[in-house]
Amino acid sequence: MKMYVGNLPWSTTDSDLSEMFGAYGSVESAAVITDRESGRSRGFGFVEMSQADAPRAMEELNGREIDGRALKVNEANEKPKRSSSY
Repeated sequence: MKMYVGNLPWSTTDSDLSEMFGAYGSVESAAVITDRESGRSRGFGFVEMSQADAPRAMEELNGREIDGRALKVNEANEKPKRSSSY
């Protein structure tokens, strides 16, 4: 299950995210989204965990305060496919 993690502190790294969610089960992938030009964090990321572990991680971490910021954790919506019309 893929989860959206929002309102991350700017200093959060991929490994920080993986470690945070790793307390609730096996993390398949964790990525903080960065700005293409500056390389700085955009303040959100995505974590993939098993269907069994993800609900507990979402429940435990949603609203948890990290560095003064309350995390927003929920199931990620699939990005709609872009259609190119010429």
